[in-house]
Amino acid sequence: MKPSVSLIGLGLMGRPIGANLLKAGFALTVWNRTASRADALVAQGARAAKTPREAAAASDVTITIVSDPPALEQVLWGPEGALGGLRSGSVFVDSSTVSPALARRVAAACTERDVAFLDAPVTGGTWGAEKGELVIMVGGSQETLTRVEPVFAAIAKRWFHLGPNGAGQTVKLAMNLLLALEVDALAEALALATAGGVAGERLVEVMQSSMGRAPLLDVKAPLMLKHDYKPSFPLRLMHKDMRLAMDLAKELQVDLPAGAAATELYGSVLAAAREDVDYAAISSHWQKP
Repeated sequence: MKPSVSLIGLGLMGRPIGANLLKAGFALTVWNRTASRADALVAQGARAAKTPREAAAASDVTITIVSDPPALEQVLWGPEGALGGLRSGSVFVDSSTVSPALARRVAAACTERDVAFLDAPVTGGTWGAEKGELVIMVGGSQETLTRVEPVFAAIAKRWFHLGPNGAGQTVKLAMNLLLALEVDALAEALALATAGGVAGERLVEVMQSSMGRAPLLDVKAPLMLKHDYKPSFPLRLMHKDMRLAMDLAKELQVDLPAGAAATELYGSVLAAAREDVDYAAISSHWQKP
């Protein structure tokens, strides 16, 4: 028998995750701060909870996927927070991207309540969420992971058990820093080529036939060439993840000079943005007004 699932957070990633859980036949309860975002999932068969606590109390497995550490803290410890509703013996999975320290803090709070916990941030963008082809980075016990693998199979193509609580978040921050640097490097290369009188499309053509090719750049290069920055992974979230990565580097006393420079650049582009844009908008730094 499939476990019942509650999903808290129905943003760009949460809504398609919820849709795939329903398609896979899971009984789903949902909650979102803006209640209207639950309407489409309710129409597909989900039940809307009035509070995070009510959502957590409804299911065997509770998943959160919210924007940042303050949002997660509010959902868990705020008024009518989810922690107060988690059932003894249930599993709580946080798929937000937060700090490893916060993941360990949540793990300790769950242990006090006889609740198993996994930090399980995801990657794959909105297209991966819609296709049920996310990749999940997991911190926690193998026993707990085994319990929720049927749930993960409905939303992801692969998941990796990386170590104890906090390990999933550590790898997610390292990986997102790498992705941000890749896109920044492409933006800089495009700026250099076009300043030298060569169309950016020609650089991309050569890159795709060389060791410089990367699946991420296959996705982002067309957006950057067209200056089309509709958010799949918003710049504001990438910058948040980069800042979390730099905070972790400081805590671990690891020098990340390229990461520090890129974080500053992404921050300046974010400050200048007039709307919610994809992090491919880093290339706008070199575009003339």
